[in-house]
Amino acid sequence: MQVKSRYHQTQEALLRENDIIEAAKKNPKRFEPIYIKYHEQIFRYVYQRMDSEAQAYDITSQVFLKALTKLHKYEFKGVPFSSWLYRIAMSEVYQFLKDNGKVVARTVNVETSGLVAIEDDFEDVKRSKDKAKLIQLIATLPEDELQIIEMRYFEKRSFREIGDILGLAENTAKVRSFRIVKKLRKSF
Repeated sequence: MQVKSRYHQTQEALLRENDIIEAAKKNPKRFEPIYIKYHEQIFRYVYQRMDSEAQAYDITSQVFLKALTKLHKYEFKGVPFSSWLYRIAMSEVYQFLKDNGKVVARTVNVETSGLVAIEDDFEDVKRSKDKAKLIQLIATLPEDELQIIEMRYFEKRSFREIGDILGLAENTAKVRSFRIVKKLRKSF
């Protein structure tokens, strides 16, 4: 599986990012590089779960406001700062949906590269109708399973990062991912 650099960072890059975060803890004006780096990713995550673009922008703003005001509580754990932002975003989305009594029909974000990666686990996926069936199966997954598949195959995140975002141990994220793929394979 090929790795996308925007999701995977070297230890050196993580430490440089942590230096920026530590500086932002002392002076909130120093938070801007983090905002610029992660705004688009967090917005896309939120937008996939919302009814409208305006709602997604509002919630994304809340995510960064909360991140900035709670930055003093952030602790570096050896994964990108985005993991912490995703946890905040997940919480904000769920809170918004709960407060508004909404259940949002989720659109599965399918990129060709992610589909190719997951196809490696399915020997039978050769024809376009098989690909369509696989996409339909993925779309029927419960939200928690869908998130793991999206993060692993479409966003190319490591199990460690998935675990951190979802508040799971790395091994638990790995086991859940394999079980979900096994479930999909069985349904396929």
